[in-house]
Amino acid sequence: MRDSHHDREQHQAVAEQGSGGPGRDQEEAAGREWVGAARGAAPARSRPGRRWSGRKVAMLVYRLSWLVFVGLVVAGVITELPFSWWLTWVPAVVAVCLLFGLGRSTARAQRAARPPAVECAAPVSGRWAALNSPADRVPSHGTHAYGQTYAIDIVGEPEPGSRPRFARIWPVMRRNDRFPGFGAQVRAVGDATVVTSSDGKRDHLSRNSLPGVVYLMLAESWIRDLAGAGWVVGNHVVLDLGGGAYALYAHLRRGSLTVRAGERVTAGQAIAQCGNSGNSTEPHVHFQLMDDPDPDVGRGLPFRWHGLGVPAGGEAFTADGGEHRAPRTAGGVG
Repeated sequence: MRDSHHDREQHQAVAEQGSGGPGRDQEEAAGREWVGAARGAAPARSRPGRRWSGRKVAMLVYRLSWLVFVGLVVAGVITELPFSWWLTWVPAVVAVCLLFGLGRSTARAQRAARPPAVECAAPVSGRWAALNSPADRVPSHGTHAYGQTYAIDIVGEPEPGSRPRFARIWPVMRRNDRFPGFGAQVRAVGDATVVTSSDGKRDHLSRNSLPGVVYLMLAESWIRDLAGAGWVVGNHVVLDLGGGAYALYAHLRRGSLTVRAGERVTAGQAIAQCGNSGNSTEPHVHFQLMDDPDPDVGRGLPFRWHGLGVPAGGEAFTADGGEHRAPRTAGGVG
């Protein structure tokens, strides 16, 4: 499920073209038309009903398989199972094969379709730094799962060095108010309709240390993955941008959402605040475009921010001013 050479070249071109140029409006229109045509999309609805597609069913079977595996392991510890021990691993093998198969299917579809970038505004204002960017690799987070093929993570950094550095050992965890991005306004990237909004999950302490990341990967991430996409993305908003493109904002601050499903928003409107909910190592904004509002079903779509393009990982940028700043080293975010 790693990026191909072709995909890397495609996104490098997207990043280089990000500052605009002749034909930008035509490219944006073509991108939105492609998204709708690729999935046979009907006119956008404010709150689409649940669609039991093959991908949705596969994700449900994936989670169920892991739960059965855990149940068999626990049962095997408590009592003697009436079958050979190796059969215990069958559900785990099924889960791994399903996830691998979905990833391969998405990668093939992406290479065949070569979806053009959808141009939109940046989801924040002020000075931020990009991490896990599709300008560096595709898929940007090492997986196509949850529609995050072209996802990007950004952290608030109003001044160079104002964000706490990644710690090797201590402190293992930090309070969220130590991070300047926590509580920063998150904005609509275009005129859109709110499809989904959820902000009831807590903002946990940071995990931006080596022990914290190990704990996150070995315990929290796996449990959230079993619980479903909503637990992975944490507090979130999904916007219908039209033409079959949906914007997902993840890891938002608890209780900060100012919009609800079915409402209309305008480009630049504040809709929530940066938080640290869900599968996250520190307060940051996870942004991605998908061709379906459900992360279990949607495939990732490339984006390009007005005046910024696609910032590379470790690169500081200032939104609204349209200025691309010099790259700066930054630690990883989940």
